[in-house]
This record gives sequence, structure tokens and C-alpha cells, in this order.
Amino acid sequence: MTNIAVVADDIELDAPTLVEGLPGLGLVGKIATDHLIEQFDMTYYAAVDCEGIPQIAVYEGGDRDLLPPVRFYADEERDLLALRSDVPISSEAAPQFARCVTSWVDSHDATPLYLSGLPHQKQAGEVPELYGTATGDFGQLLDEHDIGSPSETGAISGPTGALLHRASRSGVGAIGLIVESDPRFPDPEAARILLKDAIDPIAGIDVNTDELVESAEEIREQKEQFAQRMQETEEAESSQAKPLRMFQ
Repeated sequence: MTNIAVVADDIELDAPTLVEGLPGLGLVGKIATDHLIEQFDMTYYAAVDCEGIPQIAVYEGGDRDLLPPVRFYADEERDLLALRSDVPISSEAAPQFARCVTSWVDSHDATPLYLSGLPHQKQAGEVPELYGTATGDFGQLLDEHDIGSPSETGAISGPTGALLHRASRSGVGAIGLIVESDPRFPDPEAARILLKDAIDPIAGIDVNTDELVESAEEIREQKEQFAQRMQETEEAESSQAKPLRMFQ
């Protein structure tokens, strides 16, 4: 029992690509995934009710319907899934959450792309570096699209790290994408790099990211309140990549 309930039975997917957008450093995964959902007008596909998710109801402007805080969206034409989360997943709940999601991903033969930010103080005009990690034989996908390996030893923490750990332990293929990100503020530029240089080619899609550049300040302001809520919850293990020297 995965506690993931499909609500759009009419959508058919065949070995879809899944893009994960859990809140983490720079909110890079959330910004990228939210952008995908909005650009492609993706359909609310499934409610995620895994153990450890805060029991709250979410509402959107102009709509009376209540939604679960974590949910999947789907695009049948592009064979694409997106995992949207409007709440942080605590480090204590991450293992149970990862088991629940990984079981569902495996049963649907999905290719999961798990996203995390690597703390980096960028200089003006500097393009964030992108790295890829993988479980199973999915490293071949990274090679095919010229996505390089990490430049130093590190670890991915939080729920995204738990998802990658569970995939590895369960023999489920998965890709972990790491992008240099501003550790202080939401980082639309890092999210753009994830989309254009990794998610687009791996998923075989073409998403317009001009808006992420043109409206970077507006997006940053919109996400800032969410980032502050994350800090207030004092989630010591939010999703991010860290050099292992940080643990020593």
C-alpha cells in the first residue's frame, strides 16, 4: 500500500519521466518543477499521502477545491510526471516518505530525476555548474547528454537524499541532479540550468525558460516567503548537496 491515489484515471502514461520538486536549498527543485507544471498546464494526477507528510489542506487562488500538500501532476502527451510539494518533509519523516514514493515510482516504471542544490556563492554573470549522479544503469543517460560527474566528494541530504538512498537500496534506477545554488535565497537561474541542460534533454521535452530569466526577481520574491517558512521550521536536513568535508 503506497498511499498514492490517482485522481485522473483518464491519463495514460508509459514509462514516464518523473521530475521531483521537493523544497530544498535555493528552492531549485521546486522552482523548476512549478515552472514545468505551469508551462505545460499539467493535470493534477495523484494525491500523495505517505507517512510523515504534514496533514494540512492546500487551496489555490480562484479555486474552492482543497488539495493535499504533496501531489503528482501529469502530461500525457509528453509522458511526464512532476512531484509538487507545498510543505517541507522533515528529516525524521524522510525515510518513510522515500519508501512510499520509491515503491510507486518502481511500479510505474518511471525514470525519476531527483533535484538538489549545492551551496555556492556565485559571482556576477557566473553560470552555475551542473552535475549528475545515478543508481542502476541510469548513468548511461547522463553520459548520453554530457552531464558531468561531481567535482568533489559529497552527500545529498534531506528527503531528496532519502529518495536516492532508497532507490539505490531497492535496485531502482534513478538520477540525482546537482546544481550550484545560492544558499541564501531562491535561485531561479540555477533552476533554469536544471531545466535546459538536464531535464529537457533527458525527458525529451522543450520548456521555455525565458520567463525564469526575465522574471527572476519576481519569482525570487514569490518564493522568499516559502523559504522563510522552511527556515522557521529549522529543518536541519533540508534537501541539498554538501561536500563531505562539511560533516567532518
